[in-house]
Amino acid sequence: MHIRRFITHSSGAAAVEFAIVSPLFFIALLSMIAYGIYLSAAHSVQQLAADAARTAVAGLSDTERKTLATDFINRSMIDSTLLDKSKLTLTAKADPGNPNQFTVALTYDASNLPIFNLFTYAMPSSQIKRFATVRVGGI
Repeated sequence: MHIRRFITHSSGAAAVEFAIVSPLFFIALLSMIAYGIYLSAAHSVQQLAADAARTAVAGLSDTERKTLATDFINRSMIDSTLLDKSKLTLTAKADPGNPNQFTVALTYDASNLPIFNLFTYAMPSSQIKRFATVRVGGI
């Protein structure tokens, strides 16, 4: 009799269900936020590379193009909240396979993003590498 009453008694079932489901829910929620931060930083690096490559087109030589790209990066990093200018590496040079193309490549050390301190599973690379190539001299 006592066993039957214990099995059919349902008070506290919601608390048990919450205790089982809530850790999975919070892990999924925090993972989405963390990857959102990472993808936002990766998008910022890609946008910087594309804008720097477009700016570099105005140069007449590879040296001038690299200077223009570097100056653009230094000026535009002021309002970026996710990126630290000291952790950004720029490579700007003519494409070795096609001298009519100029490539701006950026590498960002994202290890200072908060997601790498919070999670230890299934994390993307802490090095964000993006590039943009533009044609020199128009079409």
